[in-house]
Amino acid sequence: MKKRAIVLGCGLVGATMARELAADPEFEVVAADFAQNNLDKLRNCSGIRTIRVDLSDPGRVKEVIGNQDVVLGALPSRIGLQTLEAVIRSGKCYCDISFMPEDAMQLDSLAKKHAATAVVDCGVSPGLSNMMVGHAVSRMERADRADIYVGGLPKVRHWPYQYKAPFAPSDVIEEYTRPARIVENGNIVVKPALSDPELMDFPQVGTLEAFNTDGLRTLLGTVRVANMCEKTLRYPGHIELMRVLRETGLFDQDEIEVKGVKVRPRDVTAKLLFPRWTYDQGEEEFTILRVSVDGLEGGKTMRYTYDLYDEYDRTSGTSSMARTTGFPCVIVARMLAHRRFAEPGVFPPEMLARRNGVFEFMVDELARRGVVVHTNVRELPE
Repeated sequence: MKKRAIVLGCGLVGATMARELAADPEFEVVAADFAQNNLDKLRNCSGIRTIRVDLSDPGRVKEVIGNQDVVLGALPSRIGLQTLEAVIRSGKCYCDISFMPEDAMQLDSLAKKHAATAVVDCGVSPGLSNMMVGHAVSRMERADRADIYVGGLPKVRHWPYQYKAPFAPSDVIEEYTRPARIVENGNIVVKPALSDPELMDFPQVGTLEAFNTDGLRTLLGTVRVANMCEKTLRYPGHIELMRVLRETGLFDQDEIEVKGVKVRPRDVTAKLLFPRWTYDQGEEEFTILRVSVDGLEGGKTMRYTYDLYDEYDRTSGTSSMARTTGFPCVIVARMLAHRRFAEPGVFPPEMLARRNGVFEFMVDELARRGVVVHTNVRELPE
């Protein structure tokens, strides 16, 4: 009997997830979204049934997932937690990429009560990056440092922003405003977004700049690493431009009055920026991820380095960010549907990576889909 899967939210990444699942003859796939234009893009896809539904209503979420074996979430972060709770209360298996600002682990007890298994933050970063950290740390007696660098960028740079965004406007602006939690000398330290800039060279794209973002999330409580940070990668010059916009107040959420009309500066900024930040049809882009973990293993100081570089897929017309974000979620969802992982609770990806063979399975499955992770392990000099 076929497994039944539903994808909640069918934007750029969610649609990719639905198509990837539908390509597997073992699954019947439903794609749910309120935006008709998103559903129209899937109308002619074999094996996908579409439903137009208001997913901001937890009651409607419970209705549409009622007879499904596994649920995949690709909704905006602002409704991520309430959707997670609705799925858990329905006792369903869930794999989610919504990057919700709240702590999803607060629903762990509820998931155990309802015998629901939920894997959260299961994209590229957070997601695959968490698995890389979890994989390395699980092999070490002591982890000293973990650094995550990740970015998605257009291959061709265009003035003035030299950037385009594949995600919801509110989620992208969060990268420039949400304080970043990092670990220094074993303590959690909060730093402003866009802080600690540094330049890094990558053989595929040249020099990029990196800045602190709040992407460690569950890693802050699930692994013991003396020093740890996540940084987002952009083309050089982007940090300074975003700092100017932020300091001007254009990312503020408090209402201001303009000619008798109350508006939120962030809403105005998003309205102005995102027509310019939206990728054109067929525009080529890339995703780059580097995770480095240093620590003591077998009495030696070792460094695990994981590198991923992926580009727009011309054959399928699928963006790299959709592939690298959506594929990990689909791979884990398949695991849940086939009960390869069935323990009740809320789990971040690094906890799965501690289990024998799971990380290797993820890397192999990504490679089958053309997304290649290179792993290098070497001893560091004293």
